Amino acid sequence: MSFFIAPSPHHHQKRTTTTIMRLVLLAMVPGVLAQLYFFGWGIFWQLIIAGSTAVIAEMLCLSARNRSPVRGIQDYSALVTAALLAVSIPPLAPWWVIVIGTVFAIVVVKHLFGGIGHNIFNPAMAAYVLLLISFPVQMTSWLPPVTLAGDTTSFIESLRLIVFQFTSDGYSVNQVRAVATGQLLDAVVMATPLDQIKTDLAQGLTLSESLRNPIFGAFAGHGWLWVNVAYLFGGLVLLQQRVIQWQIPGALLGTLAVATIIGSIVAPDTLPGLNIHWFSGGTMLAAFFIATDPVSAATSNRGKLIYAALIGLLIYLIRSFGGYPDAIAFAVLLANLCVPVIDQYTRPQAYGDVRGGQ
Repeated sequence: MSFFIAPSPHHHQKRTTTTIMRLVLLAMVPGVLAQLYFFGWGIFWQLIIAGSTAVIAEMLCLSARNRSPVRGIQDYSALVTAALLAVSIPPLAPWWVIVIGTVFAIVVVKHLFGGIGHNIFNPAMAAYVLLLISFPVQMTSWLPPVTLAGDTTSFIESLRLIVFQFTSDGYSVNQVRAVATGQLLDAVVMATPLDQIKTDLAQGLTLSESLRNPIFGAFAGHGWLWVNVAYLFGGLVLLQQRVIQWQIPGALLGTLAVATIIGSIVAPDTLPGLNIHWFSGGTMLAAFFIATDPVSAATSNRGKLIYAALIGLLIYLIRSFGGYPDAIAFAVLLANLCVPVIDQYTRPQAYGDVRGGQ
């Protein structure tokens, strides 16, 4: 007997996992460069440490599972996880923070669930939540953008701060932050804009009073606006290359926009507007690079819409009424838990099935 593959209605996808992951890494470059420009060289070193740790952890896990470690790391999936985690943490966080997070993402979240294609949670976001809960001080200590502080830590000094937590002149990370913050007329801007709003509202200020802080600038936050625009550009490239589909970023951003508009109408003095929610945190990174993870996201087109809308709604609710300013990681993990149910009730009807689709 001879077997052949008919040309229709089958469609062969020539892109391998390696090609897709490589495109994702390339699409992240504009956002990473924007972070380097506005927040210094620490981002570069975090990427190097996270990438190295991910490769080592991946190879060890593959060896323990009797898989080829060299072939396993060639799909770039570990590097994508490392990159997403590295750009999510403060640039001068201690080296052991990113190492712990990366090892947890690769070993526990990915390989203990069966490796690539089997993890039920987004590895980078699971690791982020672990770090945020375990080391809240290190995970919330951001330097002000260079455009506000007027100075940045040098290439080598950034590495010294990450590894030793001291510069060559003996200044600690806290002292470096204090110097940078002191240049801003005593404004407390070591947090992200979303952190700043939540802190100000807790102290009894109105939203309009909080937005007068120099960290916000004229629109959504010095540095943060352009970082989000850069990740938006990279995300559009992924859409154009058909690496991702529009359903997840469209539904996430759309739901967040609708919830924000309603909230701004109901409580304009306490709930921020769309410019803050879209461009003052990691929203664009989440919409195009995190929520679109093909393994932990819903599979059908209708399921993707529901899954992403749930993430957008959870982001808004946690940011507005919860204890964490940038709620992306929690929202993604909660939505990951719902994926089996979403897939169960949104899977398309099989061709020729006359039973109604279930």
